[in-house]
Amino acid sequence: MKMVSEEMCGFLEEGAWIRKMFEKGLELKKTYGEDAVCDFSLGNPDLPAPREVAEGLRDLADKAEEPFTFGYMPNPGHPHVREAVAEYLSDEQGVSLAASDVQMTCGAAGGLNIFFRAVLDPGEEVLCPAPYFIDYGRYVGNHGGRLVPVPAKELTFELDVAAMEAAITDKTRAVLINSPNNPTGQIYSKDEIAALAAVLEEKNKGRERPIYLVADEPYRFLAFDGAEVPPLLPAYPFSVLASSFSKNLSLAGARIGYVALSPDMPGREELMSGMTFANRMLGFINAPTIGQALLTRALGRQVDISVYERRRRLMGDILKGAGYEFTMPKGAFYFFPKAPGGDDAAFVDRLAEERVLGVPGKGFGMPGYFRLAFCVGEDVIARSEEGFRKAAAK
Repeated sequence: MKMVSEEMCGFLEEGAWIRKMFEKGLELKKTYGEDAVCDFSLGNPDLPAPREVAEGLRDLADKAEEPFTFGYMPNPGHPHVREAVAEYLSDEQGVSLAASDVQMTCGAAGGLNIFFRAVLDPGEEVLCPAPYFIDYGRYVGNHGGRLVPVPAKELTFELDVAAMEAAITDKTRAVLINSPNNPTGQIYSKDEIAALAAVLEEKNKGRERPIYLVADEPYRFLAFDGAEVPPLLPAYPFSVLASSFSKNLSLAGARIGYVALSPDMPGREELMSGMTFANRMLGFINAPTIGQALLTRALGRQVDISVYERRRRLMGDILKGAGYEFTMPKGAFYFFPKAPGGDDAAFVDRLAEERVLGVPGKGFGMPGYFRLAFCVGEDVIARSEEGFRKAAAK
């Protein structure tokens, strides 16, 4: 007897890789002990939150007995929080944003879902470069749309703007990019963004509704070797920025994010109203008030990125020494090497035999590669060297 829908059965099958590796990790740790397993399967930030988060919690505890401390607020978020985030983003993006251009959301995932609910009609398409965060397809599908992956350039994972242009049809409603990228660590350059924006400007001519350019940027703060993450909002009038504070403040479980609209977008008031209504329709109601309170104390702060820089160098040295083919990630905390032998699922199984856990590229729409998350201790990375060498040698 089936307990879920046919569609959910398909989702469960698609999501089996990360779940499989998680369960495999539990099994290996139980058998060999925690210190014997090198788990690079999950992108769960392990650094402590900045001290301002703890200070914010103490302040909130002092106010807990006051009326409405944890009560409802306007659906887009507390006005003073929207104002603070608008000011912060104005500086980051090089544009002048008002509080009315920002909506606080239940993480970036909540933000993307309310955006797609507001703009998609059944059967419309959202393009994105592949590889990509696998849940994008579900976020789009939740609201009747279809995700259309467009392969990025081989190994470097730079944007293939010509391929993106060729994939645009009358059904295209948005292009979704993620930079710095999960799973590749690639950062799309200012020239790539400008070229993509020029394509969309041309494609918009004669259309009744525009093609949106949407950026998911939870890893913006994590760029290495002086790499720049170019601002999106000034690049294209129909641009939408979705992000969260899950990674830069280690607040993944607090579920606090935002959506910001370009101040140059015609009709942005209607879009913001649609997203606000979608927030209610989907049951989010409003972003968590505790997360908003913490954000007001910690906005502009971040975790110590030098820790991630050291981990990146160490893992890069280990992979290079073991003979893996890969492009050094410019940002985020992931490596996406080629799988020796070409079969990513089989190779990840070989890695697991050496008690090293990664995720097949199939789980990100790109077979032939595998993902490693280096948001783990340097001792774990160092301990993995022998396992990587043995797996490659097999």
